[in-house]
Amino acid sequence: MTSTFLGMPATAPRGVGHLRGDQPFPAAARRSLADPQLRRNLRHATTTIRAKSAAVIAEAPDWQQLRDAGAAIKADVMSRLPELLEQLEAAVTRAGGTVHWAADAVEANRIVTELVAGTGSDRVIKVKSMATQEIGLNEALEAAGITPVETDLAELIVQLGDDRPSHILVPAIHRNRAEIREIFLRAMPGVDPALTDDPAALAAAARRYLRQTFLHTPVAISGANFAVAETGTLAVVESEGNGRMCLTLPDTLITVMGIEKVVPTWRDLEVFLQLLPRASTGERMNPYTSMWTGVTPGDGPQQVHLVLLDNGRSAVLADEVGRQVLHCIRCSACLNVCPVYERTGGHAYGSVYPGPIGAVLSPQLTGVADNASLPFASSLCGACFDACPVMINIPELLVHLRAEHVTDRRRPTAESIAMAAAAYTMDHPALYAAAQRAARLGKVVGRRGRGLPPPLSGWTVSRDLPQPPPQTFREWWAEL
Repeated sequence: MTSTFLGMPATAPRGVGHLRGDQPFPAAARRSLADPQLRRNLRHATTTIRAKSAAVIAEAPDWQQLRDAGAAIKADVMSRLPELLEQLEAAVTRAGGTVHWAADAVEANRIVTELVAGTGSDRVIKVKSMATQEIGLNEALEAAGITPVETDLAELIVQLGDDRPSHILVPAIHRNRAEIREIFLRAMPGVDPALTDDPAALAAAARRYLRQTFLHTPVAISGANFAVAETGTLAVVESEGNGRMCLTLPDTLITVMGIEKVVPTWRDLEVFLQLLPRASTGERMNPYTSMWTGVTPGDGPQQVHLVLLDNGRSAVLADEVGRQVLHCIRCSACLNVCPVYERTGGHAYGSVYPGPIGAVLSPQLTGVADNASLPFASSLCGACFDACPVMINIPELLVHLRAEHVTDRRRPTAESIAMAAAAYTMDHPALYAAAQRAARLGKVVGRRGRGLPPPLSGWTVSRDLPQPPPQTFREWWAEL
């Protein structure tokens, strides 16, 4: 498997876009931890989603078999990704669509902006899309004089609030309904001043605002949850119906899709359409599953474009351990069970991909040096691995990226020197035996309760120092 199938060698600069944090995770997390309202919002939302998801997963007697199948399909896709992408391109083209290849965020934004400008429209409607957030497409469109309108309710809340998403599935999870009401009153055109914070009233206000936009905007931009290589079919799953409106009403539809979203066949798609809703929204099936294949004269968009986005994914694919992060189906199950995410929220991660999956995806897309603190934003409890519907071993990836970070630093620290000395001692039996005798005599460790002497005393400030045994195992064994 080569990592240059899009002309991007593994050593090329990785992802560009909204993937680098403004500040290290520890500093951002401290700020989030100091916000009690944020923590209440997060605790309520994640607890609710966890319980709902657990209930519907328990109903599926073959859940583990589905997880095994999903993991196997994704592994197969990664093993022959260039072949499947070429097959997808050919199928989309046969069906009347146009395929564009984007090496990075800059190229993807240029392609989309030029396509929209070519229609003469100065406004687009958008389906919720992590890929377009990753590349900063909204900002690129606005810089070109084009107004993007988010139509997913949570994304609309974030956009009107001049905010950033904090969750993959529920971007406004950090907001409660009182805060949403204030955002609508302040930023939504034509909103009733008597608007209450009743959820139904808030949804109705958003619906009134969006309806005319749906009917009078000729261009839509979407992501894609899946693409079927054998037929060229693209799929979007959502729960509000806004996606269906965006995918059927406009004359022009532009889809930006990460190259890892391809699946080989329709039968493979069946597996993920069972896994995704249960793991993400706690539903047996998605309320809206929209699929389209190219252009059908007189029905739906008559100009269909697919932008295949690399943006660092080829470099990730070249890492035999790290590539499993590309199996992700963006369900957010790992966020909902993560004790770190529940307390800090998504903004602390500084990337459009928060939580455990963000801690292993963002550093790989940008290079670990640009997100060095994210692999350490975890207790390694393993809850994310247990929850992942495609069995991504996130704890393994976290340790893998931590090791890569340590290697990249290439300078000695007190800890690395101490560990190297310990390894050398343990690798030489005579030296190890001498160290044990010295420890027992108190020549190295001092008396119990006082810890290690400087400069090693920092290690025992928060650790108990065990009392050396009066006799070592080797000494005991020699007496037998």
